[in-house]
Amino acid sequence: MGSSRTGDGGRVGVLDSDTGFVQVLVKRLGAAGVAHHVIAAPPSHDTLVALRLSALIVDPAVLGAGAWGYLEALCRRMPNLGVIVCTAPGAVAQRVRGVRLGVDDWVTKPCHPEEVVARLEAVVRRRTLSEPRGERTHVQAGGLVVRADRYQAFAGDVSADLTRREFELIQLLAGREGQVLPREEIYERVWGYAMAHGDRSVDVFVRKLRQKLERVSPEWRYIHTHFGIGYRFAAEPAVQAATGEIAAAAGPAAALAGA
Repeated sequence: MGSSRTGDGGRVGVLDSDTGFVQVLVKRLGAAGVAHHVIAAPPSHDTLVALRLSALIVDPAVLGAGAWGYLEALCRRMPNLGVIVCTAPGAVAQRVRGVRLGVDDWVTKPCHPEEVVARLEAVVRRRTLSEPRGERTHVQAGGLVVRADRYQAFAGDVSADLTRREFELIQLLAGREGQVLPREEIYERVWGYAMAHGDRSVDVFVRKLRQKLERVSPEWRYIHTHFGIGYRFAAEPAVQAATGEIAAAAGPAAALAGA
């Protein structure tokens, strides 16, 4: 394991067996003032925790057949860790699985190390902006408490068992309680870069997040859809929320019928 500390650009682990690529990448990291650790073989999660990394650049090929289980467990163990997969071309299903389990970004080899560094900087910048500031460490609404210090949401003592990205999504929405956030803004704040046309990631994650919140807090509805725009966080009793949704859906049809 090689290491270097240059400046204060963050502490980044590089887990990749492609020595040529790693050599060039390390030079770029050093030039950007980023402290880095080159890891030749898969370390234990305890080892990664001890390194106090802010981000990890990893090729799943190094992890072998258990790569996704390893990364999923790592994302749960270190929810503040930015994870960038940098690997050979793979199936869409692999990329989708990676994003859903908590990977922040995916770069396909061959690629230029400068691009990897730029994506790394975007991930670290986004995570820095999302860190809790001041004394506001939680948001309480309805039967739910969103705990920034625990990276989790709770109904009483019951955890919603949110993934890292699901937590970042609810933290953003709850922090802007009552405001309608456009999908594009949500994507940029949570994923860290501009949303591509036709990308439905926000809708997919909102649907899964709703299911988890309703499972632990069935008396309330928290995330409300504003069709064609985005989403709003507000705690409303389930019956009231359902009535509002029916009225909103019937509104256009009723208006046409009366025209």
